[in-house]
Amino acid sequence: MMFVRLINCAVITTLLSLISFGLTGCFSSNPKDIEAFIKPQQVNVTAEKYILQPPDEIEIHCARVPELNMQRQRIRPDGKVSFENIGEFMAAGKTPAELSESMQKQMSSMYTLVGDKPIEVRIMAFQSKVYYVLGQVYFPGPKVYSGRDSVLTALSVTQPNPMAWIKRIQVIRPSDDLSVRPKIFEVDFDRMAAHGDITKNVLLQEGDVIFVPPTVLAAAAMTIEEFIRPITRAFSGVGAVQGGLNPYVGGGYGGERY
Repeated sequence: MMFVRLINCAVITTLLSLISFGLTGCFSSNPKDIEAFIKPQQVNVTAEKYILQPPDEIEIHCARVPELNMQRQRIRPDGKVSFENIGEFMAAGKTPAELSESMQKQMSSMYTLVGDKPIEVRIMAFQSKVYYVLGQVYFPGPKVYSGRDSVLTALSVTQPNPMAWIKRIQVIRPSDDLSVRPKIFEVDFDRMAAHGDITKNVLLQEGDVIFVPPTVLAAAAMTIEEFIRPITRAFSGVGAVQGGLNPYVGGGYGGERY
């Protein structure tokens, strides 16, 4: 009886607190923060240059150096790529053009390289730049950043689930500077998808976060489940132990009843 009362009290308390949370609105978004984001019609891409980082994959084109030509390498965790009979090159932190120039300088004593760009570095797999979609979606996690990813594109790919509060999706741009707060604004995905309102369909940048919160009832259900599960398991374990050791329970030792 005490267990039932405890659970009922916890359920009521949790529901009241979560409903209060939903009604008062504890999100930290600011409508003006959308001004920090770029809209698709304003620019072609959001990145001015691409900085190589692990685990990007590159391919080298250099017809005068057979050991290099058409060689494809994944940038290692230490930031380097290596080629047989030639050696290692630091690739992380450089643009493809900067890596080409660095390789050309290092190899000029070994080979006669002519022309403006005797070595060309091409990116074959963009893997190091990501944005994040988290919360109530079917396919959460980091997504490869292409430079043309919009909020609508990201949500269409990750697909909000039935527990999602699609009217209060948070778009977040974190700040590397601790003295500058992150930029956060809300998106009503229902208006965007069902009514064609794309006024808040901004382009994402590397590191941006889209958080899809649960509805009030969904959050209440998850919190209650999280609270009840260990208690239920504890009582189930006690019952199993008592049932196994009680000689008056069917089976007992030797399967006899006393």
